[in-house]
Amino acid sequence: MTKTVDDHAARFDEKADEYDDGGSPEYLECRDLVIEHADPGPDDVVLDLGTGTGAIALALADRADRVVGRDVSEGMLAEAERKAAEAGIENAAFGIGRFREPDYDGPVDIVTTNFALHHLADEEKREAIERIVELGPRRFVLGDVMFFGEPDPDEPFYSPEVDDPATVGMLADALTDAGFSLTAVERVADQVGVLVAERRV
Repeated sequence: MTKTVDDHAARFDEKADEYDDGGSPEYLECRDLVIEHADPGPDDVVLDLGTGTGAIALALADRADRVVGRDVSEGMLAEAERKAAEAGIENAAFGIGRFREPDYDGPVDIVTTNFALHHLADEEKREAIERIVELGPRRFVLGDVMFFGEPDPDEPFYSPEVDDPATVGMLADALTDAGFSLTAVERVADQVGVLVAERRV
């Protein structure tokens, strides 16, 4: 991890109020693909890790039984809760949690995450994926900064001082090693993509 969890939490606390104001076309496409591939049913519980201001969680709330958002930033979570209340969404719950310590032990059918896992080092990503497997979801949808080719810090979405993205190959290996089957790979940009994994039975 390039920076500590507390560093990342403080950084996102500062930008929580204006986080939803921006968003590149690539980021928005990635978000929409995560929502599309998550595809919960009315009885499903969705756990959204690195939920931020709740963009994924709140978009899925009307299609799922319940959504649970976890993040390290209290500021981002407060914004997610405000948006849920404003929209009258009652089946969404938000709280502090990390990839490897999500602080949630209820049922989970689908796990989603968007633009968050890249803050972890590769070995930490593997540990996070293994922890996700322990929660028992049938589907994991990962949208993130990831390298389809050679890493290029001069291209968008990769700032080495705060980001630690993996190659698509490393992420695919981590998912399959943990017991998932990779069912879709969506290339949004040279350094942004979505991976969809289903639990092997």
